[in-house]
Amino acid sequence: MAKIAEVQEVDVNKLIPYERNAKQHSDEQVEKICNSIREFGFISPCLIDNDHNVIAGHGRIMAAKKLGMKTVPCLFVEGLTDEQRKAYTLADNRLTELGEWDMVLVQSELADLELSDFDVSLTGFDSISVDNDEWFDREEKDYDAREEGNEEYNDFLEKFETKKTTDDCYTPEAVYDAVAGWVEKEYGVDRKLFSRPFYPGGDYQHEEYKPGAIVVDNPPFSILAEILKWYIEKGIKFFLFGPTLTLFSSSASRCCSVPVGASVVYENGASVNTSFLTNLEPEGLRMRTAPDLYKAVQEASDSFRDTLHKELPKYSYPDEVITSAMVARWSHYGIDFKLMKAESACIDALDAQKEAGKAIYGKGFLLSKRAAAERAAAERAAAERAAAERAAAERAAAERAAAERAAATRWILSDREQAIVESLSTEGGAVDG
Repeated sequence: MAKIAEVQEVDVNKLIPYERNAKQHSDEQVEKICNSIREFGFISPCLIDNDHNVIAGHGRIMAAKKLGMKTVPCLFVEGLTDEQRKAYTLADNRLTELGEWDMVLVQSELADLELSDFDVSLTGFDSISVDNDEWFDREEKDYDAREEGNEEYNDFLEKFETKKTTDDCYTPEAVYDAVAGWVEKEYGVDRKLFSRPFYPGGDYQHEEYKPGAIVVDNPPFSILAEILKWYIEKGIKFFLFGPTLTLFSSSASRCCSVPVGASVVYENGASVNTSFLTNLEPEGLRMRTAPDLYKAVQEASDSFRDTLHKELPKYSYPDEVITSAMVARWSHYGIDFKLMKAESACIDALDAQKEAGKAIYGKGFLLSKRAAAERAAAERAAAERAAAERAAAERAAAERAAAERAAATRWILSDREQAIVESLSTEGGAVDG
């Protein structure tokens, strides 16, 4: 068991870095550590042994030297074997990397810091440019080459799909028109004043905004808080798209949230639960519903979704044909099936498929009459078990939902929060925090 002494200030020139330290520190990272030390001070001591060999804290020591510090706080560690010291150096660097972030809380914390004009880069994040994949429902896919029932082939195609990102969501015109029309009618403004600076390659900070311009557009969600702050500081009116999940984190107390939660399909195929943020509402209004906006946007998005979705070609095979996907399905449902070589012949495609330019993905087999009858029986048994499995799953889901409702934790307000509630009124209340 290692022992540590009190924190002591140690001359940085006496510290001996571990020459085989596997953790690399780039110039950019060291500069960020320097910024952190300038803001917060050197509050995390380095770990060293009695011979001044560094066990942990190499990056902080590099930053201290860059800042011209003569000494740094260190903890002397005694009792580690050479193996333990090597292992701890690796563990100190690695274990923190294994933790996961609650991205909703990260967004919220960073948004609070930005709204108070704190330099959030000191946290190691660049503004609130955090990639939140939970904004996206990737059920919408390019079905051009897919085939219903051919899961092996579909899975193979999926490996080559381009993953959708949070900032390439270009808005279908039908959806934009629905939003713009609602804004024009709701706020009594002229659509000729609308500005759309978030086109591909656009730079909203260098856009030429006409007097009285109103930005009605879909901005990159990863820098939404930064965009809101800039528009508010410049006194520019806006009605912006935003992700429903983190809408309050982005808006905080700076503008009005309009959570409609429409499932919008964008031109890259991404489906995003979308709401809106605006400063067109009277000052002091924190949030509002907009049922007619939801209806208009959802109808427009559904219409666009229909144009994207192409009906999958539906194929079925006669009982005398068997494929690997069929047999795999029977295994899932516990069906016993065996096929002898003498009762099967390998084929790439049926003659009818060849005429249509099609084939059996992964090949298949023609079956004897006896084997075909067993294949048909296996299909019927699998269908019956699939139906029973769905029914059982539905019952289990209902029971699970009931149990979750019964076991749900009901949060209560603290005395401090009760006091805040009591202080709230239509004439003003407690500040955010």
